[in-house]
Amino acid sequence: MPNLLKRYATPFVTGLFVVSLISGIALFFHTGPGALHPVHEWLSMVLILPFVLHLWRNWRAFSTYFPRAPMAIALCVSAVATLAFFVPAGGETTRGGPPQFAFAETVVGNGTPASVAPVLGLSVDDVTARLQKAGFTDVAAEKPLGAIANASGRSTADVLRALSGSPAAEGANR
Repeated sequence: MPNLLKRYATPFVTGLFVVSLISGIALFFHTGPGALHPVHEWLSMVLILPFVLHLWRNWRAFSTYFPRAPMAIALCVSAVATLAFFVPAGGETTRGGPPQFAFAETVVGNGTPASVAPVLGLSVDDVTARLQKAGFTDVAAEKPLGAIANASGRSTADVLRALSGSPAAEGANR
């Protein structure tokens, strides 16, 4: 059995890498069907096993790279490139994920009950009542929703739940 796994490790690494490459390029350019995201994520996870088997099979040759400068340089450049994505641009705090989440985070963080009520098709009193019912304190029509969440020791996701009328918001008092 180990011989069979060794024989297929490199071909599977190659095949899954090609799928990951194509789906990653499509995701980068925001094209293709919606199924590309889970395909990219899940098959990249599957890629781990053949990658480990490939390393196992080729460990002796692979280990000769470690004492040399190119491996150290490549690993350092890769780490710095990865860390660059975690440093907020312009000193701003950013949130990753889908743009609709970032939009909702911005609206909730900066919006007030008075400004979001028309968007939700509610009155200001309905918005403040939902927030109070969900256990938020210091609720005021002109106070930013992010500040209301912070004053209550809650997150902006909790504000979204309360305003969406989500069942999870009911009894979410803390």
